[in-house]
Amino acid sequence: MNSDIKTIEDLSLNAWPSHQIQIYDGWLLRFSYFYTHRTNSVEQIGLSTIPIDDKIEYCEQVYRKWGTPSIFKISPLVDRIFDRELERRGYTTEHTTDVMTLDLKQFSPCRNVSEVILEQTISPRWISGLFELKGTTNATHRQIVPSMYRAIPKDTIAASIITDGKIAATGLGIMDREFIGLYAIHVHPACRGRGYARAICSAILHEGIKQGASRSYLQVVSGNKPAEMLYRSFGYEPLYTYWFRILPLH
Repeated sequence: MNSDIKTIEDLSLNAWPSHQIQIYDGWLLRFSYFYTHRTNSVEQIGLSTIPIDDKIEYCEQVYRKWGTPSIFKISPLVDRIFDRELERRGYTTEHTTDVMTLDLKQFSPCRNVSEVILEQTISPRWISGLFELKGTTNATHRQIVPSMYRAIPKDTIAASIITDGKIAATGLGIMDREFIGLYAIHVHPACRGRGYARAICSAILHEGIKQGASRSYLQVVSGNKPAEMLYRSFGYEPLYTYWFRILPLH
């Protein structure tokens, strides 16, 4: 199981680059102006040689300098003793996320995918549509996030549905090894209930299979029951859970 978790963790790092990354004694310090927790946190990818207390204090100084909270990602690959140490230091838990996987031999595409537009590149229009769906108004995020999407080193499948001349739904597939990861599944509130999310996911997975994918993974915020029910209907099953420990700025 740990080998599967390690694989998915590696894939997700490839899939979502940060604006800046520092390597520090087996840890990745990721920074993206606090756009998302995943791209603005510390991830442990190797062995440590420096005392843990010194490393935590160093990370806190770096994120304080960057003007964002200090955040650590806690996955099953991270020692629980470390998680308890962060809690002792006053870190709180945020953004618990479930990782789900699917053997694509079990996948059957839905029929209503003709309205889904698939592109091999992530266009400015797609990013603009995503910003609108997410309500992203922060000027810094709107400036730097497009470069993060352009920095994805793997093949991508950008999906969208256009209604009344505007993007009403988005999705992003990212190919890596035999996997296709599902990201950025968003539907405009006024268009929910029309099957758009199902059509987007189905179209991406179908295209991923055509390009050689045999497995899929995705990440969904724990407690998001509608999304979980959708993914389970495709056959996705939970593999593991991760969360973030955050120390707010004082």
